[in-house]
Amino acid sequence: MFPFNQVLPLIIANIGRVFFNPIFWLVVFLVALQYRRMAAAKEAIYGIRLKQGWGDVFTAVVYGILGGLIGSVIMVVVGLTLSGTGLIYLWPVAIFLMLINPRFLCFAYAGGIIALSNLIFNFPQINIPQLLALVAILHLVESLLIFFSGHLGAIPAYFKAASGQLVGGFTLQRFWPIPIVALAVVGKTFLPEGINMPDWWPLIKPEIEGDPKNAVYTLIPVIAALGYGDLALARSPVKKSRLSAYFLGAYSLVLLIFATLAQNFKELALLAALFSPLGHELVIFIGKKIEFQASPIYVSSHEGVRVLDTLKNTPAWQAGIRSHDLVLKVNGLPVFDRTSLEDSLNSKGKQEPIEVEYLHGETRNYRRKTCPPLQKEGQPFGLLLVPGPEERSYLELNSGGLLGRWWQKIKRRKP
Repeated sequence: MFPFNQVLPLIIANIGRVFFNPIFWLVVFLVALQYRRMAAAKEAIYGIRLKQGWGDVFTAVVYGILGGLIGSVIMVVVGLTLSGTGLIYLWPVAIFLMLINPRFLCFAYAGGIIALSNLIFNFPQINIPQLLALVAILHLVESLLIFFSGHLGAIPAYFKAASGQLVGGFTLQRFWPIPIVALAVVGKTFLPEGINMPDWWPLIKPEIEGDPKNAVYTLIPVIAALGYGDLALARSPVKKSRLSAYFLGAYSLVLLIFATLAQNFKELALLAALFSPLGHELVIFIGKKIEFQASPIYVSSHEGVRVLDTLKNTPAWQAGIRSHDLVLKVNGLPVFDRTSLEDSLNSKGKQEPIEVEYLHGETRNYRRKTCPPLQKEGQPFGLLLVPGPEERSYLELNSGGLLGRWWQKIKRRKP
């Protein structure tokens, strides 16, 4: 039985030390800048000035701390030490790859390249199972964060599909500062805290002489950051982020199994090194393939106007209208595009309540609601509609992903 009751307080105490480290607050500041950029993008799509607070940053920090706690427990349970992970090489390689493409700023690619270099050139001197287990655990933490918070702060946008159709959708972007605690080998005796570990521990063994259980391990807090980016076109942001989390979680578990087996079966080290980048690319490729091949849901309808997003604390929000709802009438007048919606809103006096009729949710339940009038000139009703054929501002969709581009080249070569 693993001594969680003894180990967990030590992990929590070490995570608490991170709050006194200025580097952690620098990472929080950088994360805050990313959320400010996202807020500016949302203001641009709505065309109005939005009130910005620290809610997104606070939420990201809370989730990051919880994710770091979970990741720390997993690292200690498997016995992952930082001694052989080659962190000194990971960041330079990851930054170099970022210069090729920003999305390659990921340890899955850097870790795989470093592991392959070790296998082929015997440089750098690293412990491949330790390195790839670190990559796997960080991605496992990321998958949990995506599952629970990847949909938060989704930014509505207009896209042009390969078919030429204009569709609505959401860009999903989240960033988390991660305080994480890992083991480091500092000597050869039992743990200084006197914790006796199970016979099967550690699963990932450090490269030291003698029995790894007879080494002195200490806990070291490390500061990291994780990010997530995706598109939701055929699913709601919640469903899309959770689907992505499932794929990434499966990838992480397979990579962790490969890393664990690689220390006993050296021939599997090559498989694990290849799977680290290629498996990650496969996750991206499958995710985008599923999303792009499915029918988009944020498209116009002949019945009324489809809602892409609703601003909080506006009359439309108070009426219960949400993303993907279909608005049929406003103030008793049928609506079928942006112009007719504006005309319907102006059909009554400014002090009169607004009546809306719409189909709500996937069940398309009919609702008739009355919401407060627009209080002042320029106050938004709060609806962002899906793009119509007249829309001129949009983003181009592409297959993305290295595997996706390779597949497109192969198809073009076919006679």
